[in-house]
Formats: sequence, structure tokens, C-alpha cells
Amino acid sequence: MRALAALLERRWSLSVLYAAHLGAVRFSEFQQSLGSVPPATLTQRLADLEDAGLVERRVVPTRPPRTEYGLTAEGRRLAPVLEALTACSRGGC
Repeated sequence: MRALAALLERRWSLSVLYAAHLGAVRFSEFQQSLGSVPPATLTQRLADLEDAGLVERRVVPTRPPRTEYGLTAEGRRLAPVLEALTACSRGGC
């Protein structure tokens, strides 16, 4: 629990998870969804979430190759928490 809390309290981590929950899969889609996140920070957060087993990275063998991200089964288990936090931030607590 402590390791997950430490990961999620890092700036942008919850936002990246929420963007993935809403359907962002490409790096540019995450950037559009998150707005002002620096690219290096986004790269690091995606890597952190991948290391934690919440996000998976897939390289699609196209020309040129592209990278896509998606929630793992463990990441999808956080959906109720993400929805509850969203509702609370909109004054629904």
C-alpha cells in the first residue's frame, strides 16, 4: 500500500492514469489530455506506472513504429478510485 501511495502522490501520476482510463494510448494523446506536463515528466511517469504494473507499453510494428500505452488489469482495478476522485473534485464528495 505504501509503495502504491508513494507512486500515486508523484505529480502527474494520477492524471496520467486517468487519461489512460479515458482512452489515451499515444504519447501525443496524453500530452493533449494533460496540457502542461513536460515531455520528460510524462515519459518518467509512464515508465514509473509501467514498472509498477499499472500501465503496459506496446510497440506497434508499423512504419515508422509507434508506441502505445494501456492500462493493465491491475491498472483497470483502480477505475472506481479514479472515478471517485473525479466526482469529488467536481464537488460530489
